[in-house]
Amino acid sequence: MKSVLKAFVPKNKCVACGSCMESCPVGAISIFKGIYAKVNTNYCIGCKKCLGVCPISIIHFEEVKNEN
Repeated sequence: MKSVLKAFVPKNKCVACGSCMESCPVGAISIFKGIYAKVNTNYCIGCKKCLGVCPISIIHFEEVKNEN
């Protein structure tokens, strides 16, 4: 299995501004209950566009096993 990078947002630090959600070209990020950003790793393509727009720089990327 190949590893790929996927975005993760620590929910206890997120301010739910929506910047990452708006920057995601594939719609992998949503704001959950108006409280924090949540990444659907099934859709995240690892493009890192969300990294540069987070005003508090909390988004990070982790390696996950790709089942394809």
